[in-house]
Amino acid sequence: MSQDGVAGAASSTGEKPRVLSGFRPTGPMHIGHLVGALENWVKLQSTHECYFAICDWHALTSEYANTADLRSNVIEMAIDWLASGLDPERCVIFVQSHVKEHAELHLLLSMIVPLSWLERVPTYKEQQQQITGRDLTNYGFLGYPVLQAADILVYRAGLVPVGEDQLAHLELCREIARRFNTLYGQVFPEPQGLTTRAPRVPGTDGRKMSKSYGNAISLSDPKEAVRSKILTMVTDPARKRRSDPGNPDVCPVFDLHKAFSSAATVARVDVECRRAGIGCVDCKNDLLGHLEPVLAPIRERRNELQVQRDRVRDILAAGAQRARREAAATLALAREAMHLDPEGCR
Repeated sequence: MSQDGVAGAASSTGEKPRVLSGFRPTGPMHIGHLVGALENWVKLQSTHECYFAICDWHALTSEYANTADLRSNVIEMAIDWLASGLDPERCVIFVQSHVKEHAELHLLLSMIVPLSWLERVPTYKEQQQQITGRDLTNYGFLGYPVLQAADILVYRAGLVPVGEDQLAHLELCREIARRFNTLYGQVFPEPQGLTTRAPRVPGTDGRKMSKSYGNAISLSDPKEAVRSKILTMVTDPARKRRSDPGNPDVCPVFDLHKAFSSAATVARVDVECRRAGIGCVDCKNDLLGHLEPVLAPIRERRNELQVQRDRVRDILAAGAQRARREAAATLALAREAMHLDPEGCR
């Protein structure tokens, strides 16, 4: 993830810029998450002060009626993160609901955010139209950008790794920070987005890879399952026979090559596909040859962590303690600025 031209706020120690990011625990993480976020997080933990939140309260905004798997999803997400290379000695990994200051700051910020700000967020109406069979008229769904702002501002984070679809939410977070600072005095930095042009990672059916579409290759998938999913992926629909030239530009398998294969392989597949020098099965096997070495060590670490779930819980508990220290300091500043009784933050 590129950091060019982005200035992050220094941490409270003045040593490193501070980063906050997270995911909702709504199911298994997949290779799109690996390329789009986790690989970058692993790099950032060496150069930044990083807070990574498993956002279980955010999961409730749309999945409030389906919480049976929430606890297990939290642990599985932590396992995915640790298996992908996050190191609790170099970053803070925690569960959002374990740090109650997120909720208090969310409440305080909700007092100053005009309703019209929330109604104009592009994804609000889009997701109401796209997600059918579910009532999303609840306040939590409308107001989750305020909770998201609280997640960021409670650590006074200067940088937020985000996809382009989240930039509108981050701009709203900056507006909320500006409004608070105007009303009560300077407390919060205005966080900047840390974006990248990550390779497109399509699902097995060619659509965006998504748990809800059932087209994902999960980090927890066994080797045989990954192979089966890759070998049955859709390809160039116009290429009917092995002898027909293909068009890699419309082939989702080629998109995965660009995300996981070497530059030499990408160049060779591009040329050979167009002149029918290789078939789709050959192309998929080449992809597996590059994808499996990436997934194998993650899978091995996942298997180890699956039998160390108490250790994973201990990591999350320790992360919550570290996160609460910083969050409580921020709440003390916010309460003081708003002339609230400081006893409330003890």
